[in-house]
Amino acid sequence: MGNQYTKQAITISEQIDVLKRRGLIIDDEVQARKVLDIISYFRLADYWRFMESDRLTHQFKQGSHFKDIVDCYYFDKELKALLFSAIQSIEVAMRAKVIKYFTPQFGVFWFMQPEYAANEYFFTSNLEHIKIEVSRSREEYISEHFHNYSSPDLPPVWKTLEVVSFGTLSKLYSNFHDATAKHLVAREFGLNHHKFLRSWMEMLSVLRNYCAHHARVWNRRFPIKPQMPVRMPNAWITNMSFPCESLYPQLCCIAYWLNSIYPDNSFGTDIKALFHKHPSVCPNLMGFPKGWEEEKLWVSPIDTP
Repeated sequence: MGNQYTKQAITISEQIDVLKRRGLIIDDEVQARKVLDIISYFRLADYWRFMESDRLTHQFKQGSHFKDIVDCYYFDKELKALLFSAIQSIEVAMRAKVIKYFTPQFGVFWFMQPEYAANEYFFTSNLEHIKIEVSRSREEYISEHFHNYSSPDLPPVWKTLEVVSFGTLSKLYSNFHDATAKHLVAREFGLNHHKFLRSWMEMLSVLRNYCAHHARVWNRRFPIKPQMPVRMPNAWITNMSFPCESLYPQLCCIAYWLNSIYPDNSFGTDIKALFHKHPSVCPNLMGFPKGWEEEKLWVSPIDTP
């Protein structure tokens, strides 16, 4: 049984004193107070742990600056905004492609038919999630559908898949029994096998949740590691020397995915600009290998003369 928690809340001035005693350099205390007044001490702590020389006493390494911690926080915030925009484009395209390739052959209610599922238990679980998510929807086309139709229990796929979560879509794709249909969707995104797309969808649904709930994505180890093909039909990476649980491979997948949807997108350029804007942020902490910016994947068409 653990110890009882007895610590009490402290003021912002006291928080600053604690940080200074631990060796953190605070050049502008007025600005530090403003920052701590709108970003909690505990949230910022997630961004300074890598600066600590001792995790028990929380002493900072020599030369650690508060302004660099704040820079990391705002880098992470802006990165999540970039990711959320990219993920939105990928999500919308994924829904459209699944509907495009699954529906003509398997019908408008294939997601409700167990014979098209690889695993019956997952089918039942997925269907329950779909029913809950559709029932929560406030989209007019869902309300109008139930006003006009009482059977079957759910709207057709082109309505239903627009309101279910990306995690549910990922599970539907993974559990679909027809490999040919899944291959057709994967090839639309420049992937040679549906197993890669399945892996990338699982990764993206987790990353999306981190972004949506304002969790840190900078310098994080992720539980889901996307499968990374060595060769790809389109511009890809050659240097695979990165930690598999880091953010970098996920960004590579997103960049490749986006390039298949919008070839003239600015995602790669925006990532480079973000590092330029926040020079104190070290790409290595997110798994970026040396020379990453020279990879063909990261050379945006808008960057080339």
